[in-house]
Amino acid sequence: MRKSHWLLACAAIAGITGMAGAQQSLLPPGFDDKPAPQPSRASTPRPAPSASPRAAASPAPRPASTAPAPQPVATTATPVVQPLPTGPVVAAPVAPAADPLAGIDPVLIDELVDKVRPKYDIPPNAQRSLSRVGLIAEADGGLPAVSSHYLNGPFVEGVVNGIKGPLVSRWGHILLRRALASRLDTPVGMNGADWAAIRAQLLLRMGEADAARALVQQVDSGFFTRSLEDAAMGSFLATADPVGLCPISALTAAGRSEWQWALSRAICSAFTGDGPPAMAQLDLAMRRRGGSAPSGDKIDIFLAQKFAGSGTNARRAVQIEWKDVDSLTPWRTGLAFATGLEPSEALRKQAGGAYAMMAVRAPMLPLAARADAADYAAGRGVLSSAAMVDLWSQIAAIEDGDATWGPLAGELRTAYVAEDAADRLAAIKGLWGDGGDPDKAYSRLVLTAYAAARVVPGEGMADDAAPLISSMLTAGLDRNVARWAPFVPVGSEAWGLIALSAPAKLAAVSGDALGSFQDGDSSEGAIRSRFLLAGLMGLGRVDDQTAQGFAKKLTLDINRQTRWTRAIDAAADSNNPALVALLAGFGMQGASWDKMTPVHLYHIVSALRRVGLEGEARMIAAEAVSRV
Repeated sequence: MRKSHWLLACAAIAGITGMAGAQQSLLPPGFDDKPAPQPSRASTPRPAPSASPRAAASPAPRPASTAPAPQPVATTATPVVQPLPTGPVVAAPVAPAADPLAGIDPVLIDELVDKVRPKYDIPPNAQRSLSRVGLIAEADGGLPAVSSHYLNGPFVEGVVNGIKGPLVSRWGHILLRRALASRLDTPVGMNGADWAAIRAQLLLRMGEADAARALVQQVDSGFFTRSLEDAAMGSFLATADPVGLCPISALTAAGRSEWQWALSRAICSAFTGDGPPAMAQLDLAMRRRGGSAPSGDKIDIFLAQKFAGSGTNARRAVQIEWKDVDSLTPWRTGLAFATGLEPSEALRKQAGGAYAMMAVRAPMLPLAARADAADYAAGRGVLSSAAMVDLWSQIAAIEDGDATWGPLAGELRTAYVAEDAADRLAAIKGLWGDGGDPDKAYSRLVLTAYAAARVVPGEGMADDAAPLISSMLTAGLDRNVARWAPFVPVGSEAWGLIALSAPAKLAAVSGDALGSFQDGDSSEGAIRSRFLLAGLMGLGRVDDQTAQGFAKKLTLDINRQTRWTRAIDAAADSNNPALVALLAGFGMQGASWDKMTPVHLYHIVSALRRVGLEGEARMIAAEAVSRV
């Protein structure tokens, strides 16, 4: 019998042998006998451990003389260590272990082995390696896999886990998502599953649920660590697919006793054909927790019962009431979406951007609800311009459309396909709104990016040039932007955006041009002028003498050093794009651009350019000027 069959059979018949009545030990004879009491040796201390494991593992050399070595005499003043014996160490013979399967029918053993064998087993030759984990290979646009090969695991983990909140830059968000989703080598001293886990958790904090889930699924279920199990829980809930947790909850997470895992196992029982027991488990959970838990916490079990009931013939109606719920959690939002429900408006507003990031990609929600969430998510970088247009096009295709979003979708159509250029421009500006909500205003720039690119530049359009250029840059249309260079005044905001975003340096940047830009700068503390100088210096598009003179005029010390600036400069010096991208994301944390400093912007743009990410560097620099 093969060894694997022997082990499986032992596990399968463990319960049978325990029910036979006699408690027979499976240990070899003599192993479960209590040792005889030894006489006390108060005068002889125990041997001290060896100073080195290697020394302890090596046998003591035999003495040259056959005369017995003198034994040290114990005294009361100084304890004496008993020397190791000089003779060879001979192990006592051990009786052979009794075969616990002796006398059992081999056919029954084979049946038991087949019964306990995992239903979905990955053969060794099909198991994926944990030495390199990720989604996007370098050939498909990902960052070089070897970028993280020699990195210190604890340092990388600290950087990734240190990125807690949203990023001020939409293009910074896009760059960080690309870095996290790239197929990268596991850093030194880190488990490959944990390497996937910390990246997936950060993607979840960024609102990138689909990328987080895909990254989690790059690891075989049998190799999950505790941190990757937590990332899987968040990922499958954020994508409204609790059933995706079933393989994990049945393998590595089978012994986890947390509340969500217990409910997940009950849900999985319902969808694997064990319906009534699954509902009974949830009823038991309600009796155990419901009596002592606040009324708002019962919603977790109600949602689990409603979702589990859809996979059984329980014929039970579960009514979901949100009035006693004080907040939305990933569990509540994910289970609500999975059952086709939308939380109350008060809870949605309280959750804010965290809810919008999940709702914008939930296909079971009404299109109007997703469009409302897109007005936040697009500005953050979760949605592209093409994805926004696709969403609004679905709204326009509905015959009896929403009273609010239907006319807006029609206006978007006008912005793209109207024959008259003035009509297109008017529709574009109408979609932008009054700019009262910064997140919404920037998301609308993303929406109209390709419509703005269809506007032909001309002499009489200087007043509309800056917002049109900002809109095009949200989609990276830098070549379309460069076409406006002959038609914008030097020193204007539009000129500054072109100077930063053009694929190549178009003309020398003079001190007079920078001074004109500052004269028209109405931002608080001339922060727009500071960002312009920092971006131009980082891209190497202004000479040192001009830059120093303008920096002195702005009282800006661009050479100030911090621990973070030294780290990102060192990463750029070693030509490591993945580490530069992670450190850039670390330095761009914040809810708005007033949290960013010109020094940080300079080091980010400079480091990205030096490691070959100049396109992202130009877009981030231009975005900084356009959004303050």
